[in-house]
Amino acid sequence: MDNSFKKVSIEEAISIVKSGDRIFMQGAAMTPNTLVNALCENRYKELENVEVISIHTDGEVKYAIPPYNQAFNINSCFVGGNVRKAVNTNKGDYIPIFLSEIGLLFRRNILPLDVAIVQVSPPDRHGYCSLGVSVDVTLPAIQTAKRVIAQVNPHVPRTHGDGIIHVRNIDYAIDVNDPIHTYNPTELTETDKLIGKHVAELIEDGATLQLGIGNIPNAVLNNLQNHKRLGVHTEMFSDGILPLVEKGIITGEDKVMNVRKIVTAFAAGSQKLYDFIDDNPLVQFKEAAYINDTAVIRRNPKVTAINSAIEIDLTGQICADSIGYRHFSGVGGQMDFIRGARLSEGGKPIFALSSQTGKGISKIT
Repeated sequence: MDNSFKKVSIEEAISIVKSGDRIFMQGAAMTPNTLVNALCENRYKELENVEVISIHTDGEVKYAIPPYNQAFNINSCFVGGNVRKAVNTNKGDYIPIFLSEIGLLFRRNILPLDVAIVQVSPPDRHGYCSLGVSVDVTLPAIQTAKRVIAQVNPHVPRTHGDGIIHVRNIDYAIDVNDPIHTYNPTELTETDKLIGKHVAELIEDGATLQLGIGNIPNAVLNNLQNHKRLGVHTEMFSDGILPLVEKGIITGEDKVMNVRKIVTAFAAGSQKLYDFIDDNPLVQFKEAAYINDTAVIRRNPKVTAINSAIEIDLTGQICADSIGYRHFSGVGGQMDFIRGARLSEGGKPIFALSSQTGKGISKIT
């Protein structure tokens, strides 16, 4: 079996994209900025109507800004900061969809992909590369795309689970040697700490946690130092879980699905987090269609889904993805876990947010 890449120049790699193609771009910490921005810079004058499908991406993505955007049409399944202006000024589109269902767009040929652009680890001795810390919807993308281009990066953590691709399934590859995107936590405010304390009081020993990234999830995790036998089944996680793993508070022993494993679709955090994840069989990365499947989530006991929101009204209606008519984020996986937690035995869906913005505007309407 041939375990070698078809290594090419970056110019040859991006030549695979044609006018009218629909391309997928891996996201979050694994965003392949080198390939994507080279595609924009070198070919925007000759390409037309190239549709870009992605979820949250990080760093500069030049297809969202002039003059490069004349060749590309954004069709994002999540509205991150680098495409928010384009989406809200009619220079990009947004697909409102549950994270658990995005892979079906590819697998059912609703949005057939011509090219998937990803970032991977160097291959092991068997020729398998890792998709790193973003398996989520990248796995169905590479499995269904007609062609795959990869930037091969030694900084990509080798992760356990389902996020692998053999070199024979990569059409063109280039070498890069850049750190992947990191996210360092900011200092918690007194309000964050108080919210974290209140939420932690609702979490029982033996609970299975779903938490995201940000100050409130970190504040909650900081207040779980006296808990026992906690598990993690979450679409993403960050540095906040590390002390709880080190202290033996997160063990996963009470889980029914993926016992004694931390399971996730993607991760985003510091280099310390990526070093912890690298070749660590404790952490399993799987496709979002599995991680966010309500039927899977509900099987674990005491699933406690902790999410935030932009505002809430007095009847309990929650807005978590827009500010007025302006798209701010996206549907994501929030509803998947709210429903899964409610159906779990002893489960608790929790929304945690401050009562007002930094400017003193009420979030309760």
